[in-house]
Amino acid sequence: MKESPGVVDLLGVLAYAELSAYARMTEDAATLAPSLADRAALSELAVTEYAHFRLLRDRLTELGADPDAAMSPFVGALDGWHTQTKPADWLQALVKTYVGDGIALDFYREAARLLDPSIVKLVDEVLVDEERSQFAVERVRAGIEAEPAAAGRLALWARRLVGEALSQGQQVASARPELALLLMESQQEGQTDISRLFAKLTEEHNKRMAAMGI
Repeated sequence: MKESPGVVDLLGVLAYAELSAYARMTEDAATLAPSLADRAALSELAVTEYAHFRLLRDRLTELGADPDAAMSPFVGALDGWHTQTKPADWLQALVKTYVGDGIALDFYREAARLLDPSIVKLVDEVLVDEERSQFAVERVRAGIEAEPAAAGRLALWARRLVGEALSQGQQVASARPELALLLMESQQEGQTDISRLFAKLTEEHNKRMAAMGI
């Protein structure tokens, strides 16, 4: 394992991703949740995202980095992603939470694979999504059972999400060479073509789609 100059970039993009997820889930809970129970559940998940943001912010500070400066290069790309993929209803919000965020976070998890074990542990901790996954899968499956025609609409939405997420990942990697290097080094020797990484991310995306039944 080795330390890398791309670590601050990786923790910076993750910190802003978690902060953005907190803000978006809070908004979706207030404006799209169909019941108080759903609003409370999504709000709890938002609180978890904020706790993850704080862990990343504190680690950046420990590394001697300014958290705001570490996050700022990624604000445009991540804000653009959220603007372009604003959900129109509750089920779209859930699919975005599970599928869209999932593939984006897989991207960053791959980048951490060869880092110092303490960094890998932190990244794994903040990217854990068991509660979020279970919540989204249960609600989406129930929504499709109640309205079978929604499956096709949500499948199209998920396809758009994955396209936008991969585009965002490429944008971030091109703008931050050290972060791109982490991604390429994380692949097996002789497989440094970043297209192989995107193929792997797409495979995980397909598993999430199957879990939701779309």
